[in-house]
Amino acid sequence: MAAVLWHSRGRDYEAELHRCRPEAAPVEFGDHHPLKPIMVTDTKTRRGIRKGSTSSSSSSSSLAAPDPLSSMLDGTDPLSMFVAASASEPLAVSHSDSSGDLGRRRGDREEEAMGPDFEPWSAKRGEILARFTTTEKLSINLFMGSERGKAPSPGSSAVSEKVRTRLEELDDLEEGSQRELLNLSQQDYANRIEELNQSLKEAWASDQKVKALKIVIQCSKLLSDTSVIQFYPSKFVLITDILDTFGRLVYDRIWTMCSDPRPLPDSFTVDDVNDTAKETCLNWFFKIASIRELLPRLYVEAAILKCNRFLNKSGIQETLPRLTAMIRGIGDPLVAAYTRAYLCRVGMEVAPNVKDSLNRNFFDLLGTFQQISGESVQNQLVLQRVEAPEYLTLYSPAINWILQCIAYRAPERLLMEMMERCKKLGNNALLLNSVMRAFRPDFVAARATDFIGMIKDCDEAGFPKHLLFGSLGRSLACADPPEPERLTILNEAWKVITKVRSPRDYVNCAEIWVEFTCRHFTKREVNTVLADIIKHMTPDRAFEDAYPQLQAVIRKILTYFHDFSVLFSMERFLPFLDMFQKDSVRVEVCRSIMEVFIRHQLEPTRDPVILNAMLHICKTMHDSVNALTLEDEKRSLALLIIGFIRMVSFGRDFEQQLSFCVEARATFCNLEPVLVQLIHTVNQLAMETRRVMRGSHSRKTAAFVRACAAYSFITVPSLSSIFSRLSLYLLSGQVALANQCLSQADAFLKAAVSILPEVPRSISVEGKLRSSESFLLDFVNNFLATLLVVPDHPEHGVLYLVRGLLNMVQDYAWEDNSDAKVRVYISALPLLAAMGQETYIYSIPKVDSNETLYGGDPKFLSEINKLCETLIAQVLDHLKALGREESTRRQGALAFSLFGILLAHGDLRNNKLSQLAVNLWNLSHKHGYCDTRVSVRTLEYIKHQAQQADMAHLSDTVQRLTLQSRT
Repeated sequence: MAAVLWHSRGRDYEAELHRCRPEAAPVEFGDHHPLKPIMVTDTKTRRGIRKGSTSSSSSSSSLAAPDPLSSMLDGTDPLSMFVAASASEPLAVSHSDSSGDLGRRRGDREEEAMGPDFEPWSAKRGEILARFTTTEKLSINLFMGSERGKAPSPGSSAVSEKVRTRLEELDDLEEGSQRELLNLSQQDYANRIEELNQSLKEAWASDQKVKALKIVIQCSKLLSDTSVIQFYPSKFVLITDILDTFGRLVYDRIWTMCSDPRPLPDSFTVDDVNDTAKETCLNWFFKIASIRELLPRLYVEAAILKCNRFLNKSGIQETLPRLTAMIRGIGDPLVAAYTRAYLCRVGMEVAPNVKDSLNRNFFDLLGTFQQISGESVQNQLVLQRVEAPEYLTLYSPAINWILQCIAYRAPERLLMEMMERCKKLGNNALLLNSVMRAFRPDFVAARATDFIGMIKDCDEAGFPKHLLFGSLGRSLACADPPEPERLTILNEAWKVITKVRSPRDYVNCAEIWVEFTCRHFTKREVNTVLADIIKHMTPDRAFEDAYPQLQAVIRKILTYFHDFSVLFSMERFLPFLDMFQKDSVRVEVCRSIMEVFIRHQLEPTRDPVILNAMLHICKTMHDSVNALTLEDEKRSLALLIIGFIRMVSFGRDFEQQLSFCVEARATFCNLEPVLVQLIHTVNQLAMETRRVMRGSHSRKTAAFVRACAAYSFITVPSLSSIFSRLSLYLLSGQVALANQCLSQADAFLKAAVSILPEVPRSISVEGKLRSSESFLLDFVNNFLATLLVVPDHPEHGVLYLVRGLLNMVQDYAWEDNSDAKVRVYISALPLLAAMGQETYIYSIPKVDSNETLYGGDPKFLSEINKLCETLIAQVLDHLKALGREESTRRQGALAFSLFGILLAHGDLRNNKLSQLAVNLWNLSHKHGYCDTRVSVRTLEYIKHQAQQADMAHLSDTVQRLTLQSRT
């Protein structure tokens, strides 16, 4: 294949565009439309059994062609099929089903029966464990049953041997050897209890029912121990988990015995239970009744309370009052309170509509309050060095739960009765606190003034008033009090809150009331509250121990104040932010502010108050970045700062906008994505200036767009990503060219060419190394497309930028066995062919391209042709080398690419060029690697082109092109 003289084909772009436009064809719209939805009807048969395919009703015309989607569905929605199939399957539960799953499913149904507005115990469990902690050492006393037998007691001859053995085992458990675990930390204690829970499940699974009962009894006895009284609520939570497990295992065991041969429905009656199940159930109650100690007997019977459903219809209603009365025999008021709480919890699960026992438990609880001031309790507090207010808070979870159960869907009169009882008890602060937390927020909010009066009458010695106002504030955060009373409520509450001396207690209460203030008042009141918080938390750097509460204050303010001009006009808002002096916390707060700003700031702003404050916040986030900061963290912070930059607009004051970008560049120099955004912002600013001036710059605007170009030219080199620099150099050059800044555009493009050798062979993409060739080829193609409209510099000769680019490509260290360099040469041929046209396919207004500078000068065209011939020679040499290396697939692909370039841009009336095109076609098909469909379409295109008058010479060429396939 000898080198040939290149001749570019003359192009009339307007005529070609006109020929490519499709002809408009009228479209008739009937009843049928291919995008009209298919109406699928699912036909359900009796008992949910499918006896045939369902019918499909479609609005399509019967004469219309069938829709492929509807034919695939065959009138049957596959989702409906699955639903019907699942509905038709009978509910069958085998004995192999795990009882835990059964218990969870029924537990879910019970919670649904109580309604989603009832907060379940599981939601309170974590809070109690986190709140009631201790550093004291704990102990566990376990009585392990011995294996020795016992002599039969007199009068037991009538008892069967099996029953007698079971009773002896229980006695053995209670009277056996004692094992005591001492000096346990709180975590060790929790781990030991969890081990007992697992032992219970394992014993049950291995059919050691008596051993399981022993574990439950011994765990229940631990609830009588108040030696570390601060930990008692958490101990109650841990041990009642074991009781719940035991109750669920017993119930599921009996329920499974009733499910043979058919499953027992959830709404079963006593008549549906077989005799074996009844006998087993009764046996369990007899075992529990034989426990001698009151507390374990109470807890274990309460745990299996639900099993009364298997014995008689009114078993639960009869048992609840009896257990309630038995609790009166417990001497310790704290232990009794939590026992009542457990009984109320179980009662709500199994009989939520039985309110009498709930009320009776509550009234009995009120009767025990006088024991708190008794000698026994006071001595215990002195011995354990526990203050009275701290001791009273231990009752809160139990009382709160009991009151929640009572108040659930309770009538107004009952709630009013509870308030009256509080007054009769001398406004007992502990009770009043629980009432406000348990009753519906709207009920409390409507009577907020009455509650404030009751709080004032309470004795602060036993229960601090700020805790009462905290509970009131929680209700007012969920419901609105009457509007005329709101300011009075806030003033009365803040009078008490501001007098709290302990910074921790103060901020816990103030944080609650911030939401009420933000919800109902203006920035003036919120600013006053912030000033008071700063005043209390600044001395002795108390704010360092209250970061979570202070963060909650910020979140609540941001929830209600979305107008940042109002927010930042608060005098105390930024000083409040200054209290966050721990770097990680400060950044987290700034991040939350930025997220709200980006979400709610819909219009661009130029407000100096907002800009100064947001720059301060963004700078705080930026300054937190160091060498150890993770890339994801950097990316996240950069996105927030970019969101702020995009929302800054000075309107037609372009110089002020550029000044802002200059300041932002100095402020955010460590975050590369922010610098990239700033460059885009400045380029957009230059183009906006061009739009305003309609392409005709004045002396002032011309100087301004040159300043924008200088900003980009200075900023781009500071970027570390080579491809970011390349793309921004090219983009900035295009912007400069559009604004008639020719020398600036020339500098940008020369800079892009000069850094091409720095492009590495591989780059990291999402943590994986990938070849950079594809990225580099994309850039070079984009660069070549830009060079068409770039005029030659008068001092650097013809096509100096094109030659410079090609020289850099030639010298670049490409990968071995790579065709990238040759592909660049092939891509440059269309550019050179376009440069040889009398009129270019596109141009930039008010910028004279080479078509105007040279005006079809033969010397210029000769330079273009020589460069094309050189490139073609390089490509042909590479094709020969591939042939010698037997890289036939690569050779065929490159030959076909060059053939397409010759066909589109070369003048094939030249015999040598036409012969070269035929040779390239044959070479590309020689080994059969060329896509036959592409080849066929290419031949059809050539035949179509040959029908035009100025392309008739292609008829001879197409006759010489033949399709070949690999054999």
